[in-house]
Amino acid sequence: MHRITITTRSSVDFTDITREVQNAVKSIGVDSGVGYVFVLHTTASVIVNENADPSVVEDITARLDSLAPQLGNYRHREGNAPAHIKTSLIGNSVALPVEDGQLVLGTWQGIFLCEFDGPRTRTVLIKVIPDKA
Repeated sequence: MHRITITTRSSVDFTDITREVQNAVKSIGVDSGVGYVFVLHTTASVIVNENADPSVVEDITARLDSLAPQLGNYRHREGNAPAHIKTSLIGNSVALPVEDGQLVLGTWQGIFLCEFDGPRTRTVLIKVIPDKA
């Protein structure tokens, strides 16, 4: 297992972590299997989505804000209930195929750490389960 640390820049921030995750998978040294990417936090998520057009992230952020607005009628006293809701909607992990020691991603796909309660320092775990021979 490999651990990476990402420092987010704002309260809501989608950080492309594709390169860091690819480097971690390469360092693990498994040729073929399934790669798991997991964020160790309840107010941050991990997604695979388009990394070529920044308006995609803007659209995702806007839709999530409409589903869980910052100023809502929430019971959670810490003030970050919308962040917890957004994380629950998106999820805290992704599973991706690994071939030839690299993650298999589509042409326009990237891996994003989605921050909903930042800026903060976040920890992401990467594990590769090898195919059985």
